[in-house]
Amino acid sequence: MQTRYDCVVIGGGPGGSTAAALVAEAGFSTLLVERDQVPRFHVGESLMPETYWTLQRLGVLERMKQSDFVPKLSVQFVTHTGKESQPFFFRERDPRECSQTWQVERAEFDKLLFDNAAAKGADCYDQTRVQAVLFDGPRAAGVRLARRGAEGVEIAATVVVDATGQQALIANALQLRQDDPRLRNAAIWGYYRHARRDPGENGGATIILHTQGKQSWFWFIPLSNEITSIGVVGANDYLLRGRGKPAEVYQEELAKCPALGERLAGAEFLGEFHVAKEFSYTTRQQAGPGWVLVGDAFGFIDPIYSSGVYLALRSGELAADAIAEGLRHGDTSAEQLGCWIPEFCQGAAWIRKLVDAYYTPEFSFGHFLKEHPHYRGDLTDLLVGRVFHDGAGRIFDDMIPAIERAQRMADKMPACDVVN
Repeated sequence: MQTRYDCVVIGGGPGGSTAAALVAEAGFSTLLVERDQVPRFHVGESLMPETYWTLQRLGVLERMKQSDFVPKLSVQFVTHTGKESQPFFFRERDPRECSQTWQVERAEFDKLLFDNAAAKGADCYDQTRVQAVLFDGPRAAGVRLARRGAEGVEIAATVVVDATGQQALIANALQLRQDDPRLRNAAIWGYYRHARRDPGENGGATIILHTQGKQSWFWFIPLSNEITSIGVVGANDYLLRGRGKPAEVYQEELAKCPALGERLAGAEFLGEFHVAKEFSYTTRQQAGPGWVLVGDAFGFIDPIYSSGVYLALRSGELAADAIAEGLRHGDTSAEQLGCWIPEFCQGAAWIRKLVDAYYTPEFSFGHFLKEHPHYRGDLTDLLVGRVFHDGAGRIFDDMIPAIERAQRMADKMPACDVVN
């Protein structure tokens, strides 16, 4: 490990490993540090198809194809009444290879990306904790590390990339993090063996299932070795306050989702339940002199559409390009390091609007598509992650008025009619 680098990246998840790989490939000295031992457990197993392009640029597509990761060709939704939507097969919108993606075990996937950063020339160290980001006035100037008994090791850097996920090291230090008041949700999840999957090409689909009453929803993500990740998401207060242990709450919510219960008949629960809470947030500033945020350190929307890994990969790629350009020209200002952020935020905003629509109980995607069938392809584009182009959000020209009409109609009905 050197005492000075052009770029130090904190956090060895998808965003950090992508940024480190591409900055190193551009010819700049790069240090990537990860707090935990690699590989390490992480949730967020479902990829959006648009990850294809960043994975291609990183040079890892062939390894993905040769892996045991489950191919993901579609997504499907189940209403609170148990009615299943038709699968959204991504190839119906785009028949190219990029319309297939994967359900991944994050320990293996993240290690693949971490090792790839090393192969491209980054110095990569796990079990290395960043005690502090060092600043010279407003400018990031390096990091202080602790590694295997060595405390307070200072590394100078021209640029520091915060990819520390929800730890959000720089955002918390500079008080930039802003929790989303409309998405104060929690998740309880675990893993099952031999949960029933659909036959054929929909067998690798992510399935989103509403519970009766629509106060929570479950994800169903098929992984390799017949293991399935299954989690429940709901408002933090609803799931975790005044109720029992997570396992008890999980079972109570499962009883409100008969469609999922059928898939778990005969399945074997593995291990223990995991809990995450109040994970949706934004940051009011994402770049400054000598520093930039990527991945979940930048912000996190919601797990409903599996956008987290995609936005991490994409932000890591865009930040790397801005860093390399800035280092070439001696410009590591906030403006240069953050030049990609406005367009990125606009694309992410379309995903956020889709999340808001899902959490509007009066609104039905099924009814909307019956009235506007020409938007099915646009909706599939959003589910794919194809949000960084002109016209990506045109579906909302009609969806937002439809949501408002549904809410006005619900306001005129008794509450029981809204639920039923």
